[in-house]
Amino acid sequence: MRFTIPLTAKYVVIGCLGIGALGSAACADGRGTPTSPGSSVASSDASSAVAFPRSGALRIKKNCDAYQGAAGQFCTITESNVNEIEVGTRVVYVSDLDYPLLNTEVVLDTPGPGNNKAFGRCILSLASKLGQCVFNGGTGKFTHVWLSADVTYLSGNDWAWTGTYNFNPRD
Repeated sequence: MRFTIPLTAKYVVIGCLGIGALGSAACADGRGTPTSPGSSVASSDASSAVAFPRSGALRIKKNCDAYQGAAGQFCTITESNVNEIEVGTRVVYVSDLDYPLLNTEVVLDTPGPGNNKAFGRCILSLASKLGQCVFNGGTGKFTHVWLSADVTYLSGNDWAWTGTYNFNPRD
């Protein structure tokens, strides 16, 4: 009789082994001295770390005049406190609205040149006008993005996202 491990279990085992190896390597500074998460890392360009914070509180407003519930339609970011998510970025909805619930994959698509897209999912109750969006990865400047936002209704076709973001690679 042949014993097989389900594919998902294989990924869990491989992931745990990989995380353990990364964790042990990351906990030493080369001299056998443990480093703390708050220890500073030398950078060849210290000014970029100051100019572009890599994590923090998220505050975004978007206008949904162009969104009528069909796949491929979008809302437009009108205010953002995150440099990488600039005004004019589109939030493109992959699936149709299934009233009264929006439950769809979404793509943040920035204006201008480059392939800078973030991929996530939004779930929103139109009855309560409350929801949540989570993004995890993308292309270009969004390769290592993680974002979690509560969605709230403002007025008219305007909505707000408040939450946290992180552009650092995750284990």
